Amino acid sequence: MVEIIQTSNKTQEFNIQIAGFKSKIEDYKNLINELAKLNNGCIIQLMNAEGIAGRKHVANAAIHAIKSFSRNENIANSLGLEICVRTSGQRQISQALKMLGITSGNINICAVAIDCEDNIMQTLADLLGERDDAVLEPDENKLKELYNITEIEADAAGNVTNLLIERTALLITET
Repeated sequence: MVEIIQTSNKTQEFNIQIAGFKSKIEDYKNLINELAKLNNGCIIQLMNAEGIAGRKHVANAAIHAIKSFSRNENIANSLGLEICVRTSGQRQISQALKMLGITSGNINICAVAIDCEDNIMQTLADLLGERDDAVLEPDENKLKELYNITEIEADAAGNVTNLLIERTALLITET
């Protein structure tokens, strides 16, 4: 999806791609090295899909991350890490990584690519394994536990996805 975003009095266009993968990561450091080789000026961020409340949640966080850099209100030094921070709704990078970081072993991954080539998700499938966007579907019980969400909070927001999007937006007011 191409997002046209207003940033600091100018309009910019960003190509944001989001996909899910069922992965088995045997060598995390090797994976990071392979991702670095792919980086043709594009941003690739991998997150644990267990902490994702759907494509809308991640897209919203990516847009907030992009805007945070244009306003010089970013929390992290890189856009990829800022996407992780914004998705988690946390100000602490270490807490965001604890919630959404990936590890070796069997793991469902949410991949976010900003301004990459159109075939980047196929390239990532070669590295990560089977593409399966179903892993991005929110598991409300897991999300409530991970994000310490009460039933009252989820009901007030309409659902867990809406609440997590609200938490992402609230990071702006905490800067």
